[in-house]
Amino acid sequence: MALAYALAGLISLVLIITIPFGVQAFKLASFALWPFGRVMVARPGASAGLSAIGNIIWILFGGIWLALGHLLAALVNAITIIGIPFAVAHLKLAGAALTPFGNTVVSIDQARVQGLPVSVEVKPIG
Repeated sequence: MALAYALAGLISLVLIITIPFGVQAFKLASFALWPFGRVMVARPGASAGLSAIGNIIWILFGGIWLALGHLLAALVNAITIIGIPFAVAHLKLAGAALTPFGNTVVSIDQARVQGLPVSVEVKPIG
């Protein structure tokens, strides 16, 4: 899925006006590649109106496909007992794929120190 986000980011960087979408795609690519020890939180000081507009555009043009990719990956992982924790992680990341604007990825420790509300957290197995 990280490769899908990276591809979406590269496509978004082709046009100047879609560079913010590319930045979000690369942020999600790094989070999908290694979500453990990091969480997605509401970004302090983010404009709710601009974030909502960005998320709507994101969902229409790329977010829905990335979220569906996570759902498909969750189904494939859920077939085996070993894959069930990964399926749960993909379901959590599907939610992150739909609304990246107004959120940021930080370490768990940083979120606790700053008292930020956690939107998405993927816990390691065990």
